[in-house]
Amino acid sequence: MTGDAAPTPRTMPLRIAVLASGQGTNLQALLDAVHGREAQVVAVAGDRADAPALGRAAAAGIETAAFPRAAHETREERDAAIAAWLVARDVELVVLAGYMAILTPAFLRAFPDRVLNVHPSLLPAFPGIRAIEQAVDHGVRIFGVTVHLVDEGVDTGPIVLQDAVVLPGSPDAAQVHAALQPIEHRLLPEAVRLVARGALRRDPDEPRRVRIDG
Repeated sequence: MTGDAAPTPRTMPLRIAVLASGQGTNLQALLDAVHGREAQVVAVAGDRADAPALGRAAAAGIETAAFPRAAHETREERDAAIAAWLVARDVELVVLAGYMAILTPAFLRAFPDRVLNVHPSLLPAFPGIRAIEQAVDHGVRIFGVTVHLVDEGVDTGPIVLQDAVVLPGSPDAAQVHAALQPIEHRLLPEAVRLVARGALRRDPDEPRRVRIDG
């Protein structure tokens, strides 16, 4: 996904891993939309052994693993263990689907330009945690979702896809979350499809951006 080279069409499903901390609804969207088609979800990992997302994956016959922070001396050691587990499974793309831990630079170097995140705001507005609550507190009327490549900052990587919804009045965080979930469930699989067909690459003229070809 770097440089000036033209994208190379793929002939095999893209091997993806999903990192999740919660219910796994975005994981389910991937399973419903791209799993066994353009992509194959080959591994699901989380930082909580009791995360329902891991149960969803296990029910679908996908290998799972938990890497709780308390089981490792440092965050770096935990991320190294996750990266090694994914590399051993020939993972080509890592998708963060409600993963509530910041990845270390070493992890990102193991998957250069191959980590996608879905975030419930129109970045660069409202990065970080509690993005919906931040937006509600600011009284915005247009709420949205961003899928972006992950870099070493907090929600600062190149934007891949965005979409928005207008919610008049004074919606609360729960109402906004309910309105944004269908957008997340549509955009995240579409971003995976772009990677799978080799259509996504860094803009050689502006590395903070990506180009979508075709």
